[in-house]
Amino acid sequence: MNLSRRQFIAAASASLALNSKLSAQAQSASDGNMLTKAIPATGEQLPIIGLGTLEAFDMGSTTEDLATLGEVLQILVGNGGTLVDTSPRYGNAEEVIGNLIEQHNLSDQLFLATKVFAEGEQEGLAEMAASFDLLKREQIDLMQVHSMRGWEHNLPNIHKLKDEGRVRLAGITIHRDPGHALMMDLMRNEEIDFIQINYNLIERAAAEEVLPLAQELGIAVMVNVPFAKAELFNMTAEIDLPDWAASFDCESWAQFFLKYIVSHPAVTCVIPRTSKPHHMIDNLMAGFGRMPDMGMRRDMERLIDELA
Repeated sequence: MNLSRRQFIAAASASLALNSKLSAQAQSASDGNMLTKAIPATGEQLPIIGLGTLEAFDMGSTTEDLATLGEVLQILVGNGGTLVDTSPRYGNAEEVIGNLIEQHNLSDQLFLATKVFAEGEQEGLAEMAASFDLLKREQIDLMQVHSMRGWEHNLPNIHKLKDEGRVRLAGITIHRDPGHALMMDLMRNEEIDFIQINYNLIERAAAEEVLPLAQELGIAVMVNVPFAKAELFNMTAEIDLPDWAASFDCESWAQFFLKYIVSHPAVTCVIPRTSKPHHMIDNLMAGFGRMPDMGMRRDMERLIDELA
């Protein structure tokens, strides 16, 4: 996607006009500070709610599209978020992100994570080189081997980029339970700073072995598919949020699902994907206030299990 200068100027101007409802919600979320957790490899604090871009940022080049996505990024940063996760496999997402953060001068405020998916070694190197160009970054915070594909050469090449100062952290990802065994093997035997894994109120298998191992080895954990691809919303569509959710400052089902994830002691951050400003606000508010304790987490699990 090639975006004209005129399109981006128009989108940049339009994205500044957040409607009053979103502004009020943003102020509510900003009354405190978003919770952070430390990345073990560096000790730096990372806000626990980030932004996933699968499908959400693979959009057209219209002024309306760009304005909306610009709002999403501004809301993320304006409410204490920093993490944006993407991939060359997400269509035009890297290019859209790179252009938007340049237009809104957000690059220095973001923790950018992307991936390498190409099977061949040279193809992987070319794919990573393209990511630097598209994201308009000399240094990428986290480079991950997408679905651990071609990890035998992609992971060593990520470490070479770390040595050169082009990449700060190295990671591996999976989004399905069948990849957990290989992930744990790589965690034990390779130099891994971050894993990205599926974990939510329906898919809880990661909590059995993968998350405890990450704690043991000092590896940061990013969680994807937090809503089980909308299945959790479908399950709860006809019922009200339980009154006891207020005990951990929860005001929506999205916050309920996200607070369950980030309250696990091994989880560093979660990346719900969205292209909608009001969903970005709702997601971010899960990073504020009290979190469910172990007893409340069991109640959350029981509620979902009863609906299954």
